[in-house]
Amino acid sequence: MMLLKNKTALVTGATRGIGRAIALKMAESGANVAFTFLSSEEKAKALEKELEGYGVKAKGYKSDASSKEAAEQLVADVVDHFNTIDVLVNNAGITKDNLLLRLSDEDFDNVLNTNLKSVFQLTKLVMWPMMKQKGGSIINISSIVGLTGNPGQSNYAASKAGVIAFSKSISKEMSKRNIRINVVAPGFINTEMTENLDEYVKNEFMKKIPMNRYGFTEEVANTVLFFASDLSSYITGQSLTVCGGMND
Repeated sequence: MMLLKNKTALVTGATRGIGRAIALKMAESGANVAFTFLSSEEKAKALEKELEGYGVKAKGYKSDASSKEAAEQLVADVVDHFNTIDVLVNNAGITKDNLLLRLSDEDFDNVLNTNLKSVFQLTKLVMWPMMKQKGGSIINISSIVGLTGNPGQSNYAASKAGVIAFSKSISKEMSKRNIRINVVAPGFINTEMTENLDEYVKNEFMKKIPMNRYGFTEEVANTVLFFASDLSSYITGQSLTVCGGMND
């Protein structure tokens, strides 16, 4: 189903894992796709070609959205190239795990800037084109850890909990403008990042998942598509976990 035909989606952190799956799902559903990346030009070019294979326009932008100047330039460039931004998916994120007694100020700040401040920057900036076109959908990617906490991830958990609270607040501000803001909070999803975890850690996670399996990136992308499309036209300010029932 072409649920997003003739719309433009901006997806941050899209060259791998969940972000890549989301970008592909947007294109598969008919959206033109702008996406950001931080390092690999080669991966970005490959993704552009793959997205264009769905018959849509696609363009990658090297950008750090936690920087106000970079975020401003990104939104200006995307609007200039695609004329509109109908869907924003704030997916870019990092981890810098450590127990609190060993956690540096730098690692705390870096995680908060990338995972939370970037959401603030881009959400604020896309409000203007969305208000002009009288509608839009913003989907912010949080994490089950933002709801449950996790040892060694106090910085990450704080950033992802912040994404949820921020989104709920902004949704109340923008509802009358027909701009919807929702959150997707993945649990343990099978990505390059999780594949590198110690087997003991993987097994401990598995014990907490009632469905007894890891999630797939496409399952997260399907949830994002729901929020991006008119299927969720009367839903805003909500947080949906994609976690196989892993609630603690």
